[in-house]
Amino acid sequence: MARKKKQYIFENIEVIDAGAKGKSIAKAPDGKVIFLSNAIPGDIVDIRTGRKRKAYYEGTAIKFHTYSNKRTTPICQHFEYCGGCKWQHMEYKHQLFYKEKEVVNNLTRIGHLELPEVTPILGCENSYYYRNKMEFSFSSNRWLTPTEINSTQEIDNRNACGFHIAGMWDKILDITTCHLQEEPSNQIRNFIKEYGIENNLEFYNPRVQSGFLRTLMVRISSIGEIMLVLQLFKEDKKQREALLNAISEKFPEITSLQYVINSKGNDTLYDQNIILFKGRDHIFEEMEGLKFKIGPKSFYQTNSKQAYELYKITRDFAKLSGNEIVFDFYTGTGTIAQFVAKKAKKVIGVESVPEAIEDAKNNAAFNNIQNVEFFAGDMKEVFNDDFIKQHGQPDVIITDPPRDGMHKNVVEKILNIKPKRVVYVSCNSATQARDLALMKEQYNIVKLQAVDMFPQTHHVENVVLLELK
Repeated sequence: MARKKKQYIFENIEVIDAGAKGKSIAKAPDGKVIFLSNAIPGDIVDIRTGRKRKAYYEGTAIKFHTYSNKRTTPICQHFEYCGGCKWQHMEYKHQLFYKEKEVVNNLTRIGHLELPEVTPILGCENSYYYRNKMEFSFSSNRWLTPTEINSTQEIDNRNACGFHIAGMWDKILDITTCHLQEEPSNQIRNFIKEYGIENNLEFYNPRVQSGFLRTLMVRISSIGEIMLVLQLFKEDKKQREALLNAISEKFPEITSLQYVINSKGNDTLYDQNIILFKGRDHIFEEMEGLKFKIGPKSFYQTNSKQAYELYKITRDFAKLSGNEIVFDFYTGTGTIAQFVAKKAKKVIGVESVPEAIEDAKNNAAFNNIQNVEFFAGDMKEVFNDDFIKQHGQPDVIITDPPRDGMHKNVVEKILNIKPKRVVYVSCNSATQARDLALMKEQYNIVKLQAVDMFPQTHHVENVVLLELK
């Protein structure tokens, strides 16, 4: 028989800080930290612990004695259950404060780094309706709220289109209005859901792997072009054509209407054949006169307007005069490489995903940029002596790695070749701090700038300029 986990109740506890992964922080009477998911700094609460670790507790606020003056009323009706916007109940200016604080804490506590004067975090002009890409899932077995579960009312329609409930791979929260992407995103999703219900289309059931409507992806570019990719679990030509024609008729402004038949166990599209139904098989993003062709499998920064601000900071930190050789590591589809190219002698981009490199090459050709080259391969293997011999000693390295940070071999190679400047863009300041700690004997941190790409969430980007001592 499994041992029941012992729960503790702590009363009148002040929430004192916000931490990683959107958790808030309090202190238990025994001095241990408590991580909370449903409170913000300044709240005074009673807490029930759900799990005790050696060094901390995980808990939930079960009673609020005093609400924080940092609070605001969430605008989303789904906020309590969705989990996509963990900080929507905190005023935006306070979100920015805690994001900047996390970056500084990680660099000083994890990396033990000496920092120059910290440039204030760059907030986002639009704290809602900023995402250019959203993905929704259909389900024939939608998640029920506690109120619905406790109700005696019979629920005869369990169809849903929305987001996965955290920790429940087979449960979908039905979304009426999401405030992260501009219209017609909600209109499109709700139309398809209602059409499916009215025409008895089967919504997908992941447990038994059956159904028709599976997922939906909506992209809306900064110049107003719209891509819709509908994922179906099985082919039914009559139903499919009727549905796609109905969407096309209702939303003639859609630039690219595509679909995919995917009967495998997971939803990922990267190994699937995506079929064009109407319009173009791509849309365009535009930035400072550059155009970027975006397909259904393309990566592009999710917040177009703030990506422009991020890239401007990166270019400014690089201090390019037009004579530099620049290496752009983890280049993705080459947006940063192309953005800085006009101020560099030559830019070399490296990325492990071959499809992203193909996009980068095509976009560079489309933009008639002659001084960029792109290469596909694992950074720790590509970045070697032969690569440097072939392309020249870099004056500046721009690196924008994934959340795990740079491989230690890549860091070692940078230290061996000693470029004058390194501009490190990071979506995870903890791993950034680890990497910078390895470089602090040879490089000074000259500038750092946190950038908020995702308001209402705990995520934050950070740009650091390193100069050779």
